[in-house]
Amino acid sequence: MMDIQEIKKFIPHRHPFLLVDRVVELVEGEYIKAYKNISANEDVFNGHFPQAPIFPGVMIIEAMAQASSILGFKTMNKTPADGSVYLFAGVDGVRFKRQVVPGDRLDLESRLITNRRGITKFETKAYVDGELAATASITCADRSV
Repeated sequence: MMDIQEIKKFIPHRHPFLLVDRVVELVEGEYIKAYKNISANEDVFNGHFPQAPIFPGVMIIEAMAQASSILGFKTMNKTPADGSVYLFAGVDGVRFKRQVVPGDRLDLESRLITNRRGITKFETKAYVDGELAATASITCADRSV
């Protein structure tokens, strides 16, 4: 549904911190399904950990937040080009269920729960091969830049 060029219109992140490769489904005001391909060439694997590379949990959370941001921007009919930035405002109830390693495809799901006065709460999940890898409740704030 959205390739990398379209994704770049809705979030300001760029390499090496752009963590959504493709959006496969999106219903404005409801949910998004996207994914991130985990490559052995990711910069983070130079230090985490060279002998046993594991994609860091904080990066999984960030990928879920970026997918949520795309959903939020689409729902509000805004883009960063409009002078808006969607900031990561909080995370609750994080749980990691399995490791994510090079060669995995990290499937990202986010559901919009509430949106009040520019503060949006999302319930997010990340999967690998249909197996739950992580969950979190993420809060984002729409701000002018």
